[in-house]
Amino acid sequence: MKLWGGRFSGKSASGAEAFGAAIGFDHRLWPYDVMGSAAHTRMLARCGIVPIADARAILAGLSEVASELATNQLDFAPHWEDIHTRIEARLTELVGAPAGRLHTARSRNDQIALDVRLLCREAILDQLDGLIHLMRALLELGARGGDALIPGYTHLQRAQPVLFSHHVHAYVEMLERDAGRLLDCYRRTDVMPLGSGALAGVPYPIDRDLTARLLGFSSITRNSIDAVSDRDFVVELVSALALIATHLSRLAEELVLWSTAEFGFITLDEAYTTGSSMMPQKRNPDLAELVRGKTGRVMGHLVALLALLKALPLAYDKDLQEDKEALFDAVDTVAACVGITTEMIRSLRINRERASQAAAGEFSLATDYADYLTRKGIPFRDAHQIVGQLVQLCERSGRELHELTLDELTMASPLFERDAVGITAEGAIAARDVPGGTAPSRVQAASRAAEARLGDLDGAVQRLREAFPSLDRLLSEPL
Repeated sequence: MKLWGGRFSGKSASGAEAFGAAIGFDHRLWPYDVMGSAAHTRMLARCGIVPIADARAILAGLSEVASELATNQLDFAPHWEDIHTRIEARLTELVGAPAGRLHTARSRNDQIALDVRLLCREAILDQLDGLIHLMRALLELGARGGDALIPGYTHLQRAQPVLFSHHVHAYVEMLERDAGRLLDCYRRTDVMPLGSGALAGVPYPIDRDLTARLLGFSSITRNSIDAVSDRDFVVELVSALALIATHLSRLAEELVLWSTAEFGFITLDEAYTTGSSMMPQKRNPDLAELVRGKTGRVMGHLVALLALLKALPLAYDKDLQEDKEALFDAVDTVAACVGITTEMIRSLRINRERASQAAAGEFSLATDYADYLTRKGIPFRDAHQIVGQLVQLCERSGRELHELTLDELTMASPLFERDAVGITAEGAIAARDVPGGTAPSRVQAASRAAEARLGDLDGAVQRLREAFPSLDRLLSEPL
């Protein structure tokens, strides 16, 4: 059965049929396709376009088809072409002639646009759930770190000491922005295209607002040509996913570095590492490395989607079939990366002593000595020069700044006093008592505020989920 077969007298070439088939991957859309068909049937019945008896037969048949699909009873051979054809063919086998009325006032063009929007809408909320879990895991890691110190880096060179929790909170900020992008994408995804037909609308007295309400959409598309050819929402979602993957990759890179013998700031749980087939001593951070590596795949999907759309004339073109594999894999890959990263974060151990020793080493307190002189009235640029000379002295003598004597400090500047001897990393951290700074009170306040925002985000996600239709209800509720 081909939904377009009436025009043709012969069969498709077997190679052409296999090449053009989407069912090998678009079968994933079946719950959304059934859902859209159920809502469409109800609308057609209420508008008097399809007899009530036929609509009831269609809904009963769709319920049976959904049950068979859910239990893997239907095949997805290439000759079915796509999931729409497979569902309608099976529906016809089950209920006969009434099934022929299902496609009234509908094209596969607006049907697939609907299915993909329904999938993306749910995928966005699933991704938000994952981000919320990861952000909470990071905040919990920061709390476990307590007053643990860590070197802050620029150019991967030790720069200034910071609280471990402050460093971890930087990733919470990144992921919060990611969550905001997903919510923004949701708003543009939550638009109902059904009723656009192939491209020009349909010549039936349909009620598009009713269909939108049945499917939990907040609005309907305003232009039928744009509705069937628009995949901006797919690009936008994959773009947001690519940035999430990028942030996860940065975090994974630090987990890899921090768990090396050279850094030694953390120990990854054995459950998230692997060994070497040759070197018995090895414990490799393979899962973190895979998170870092899979980021390239997601970025590639984004580029592929942009290239797919760049030269398409309006309205629908078969090229748009190629959006699905990129979308599906990006969604799955990022969800898996978020999940495994959350598990790694929850299980890792902080090596406090090693991290704290590193935080105070390699002249990471140099800026604090310059700030000391600046507070005494010396221009910062002059203070910078003076402390640079002290660093040279330390390098020649194999010492750190906090090991210099008062006499050595005053030789560089008479403004140094007894309280400049032995400046500590803890003191340097406490001095950064500004909003967004690394002082303990500021970090604690930032963490509490982040927890509150996560609660609000979680509530918003749940409210959006409540607007989703129930497939069982769409199929079984009396007309």
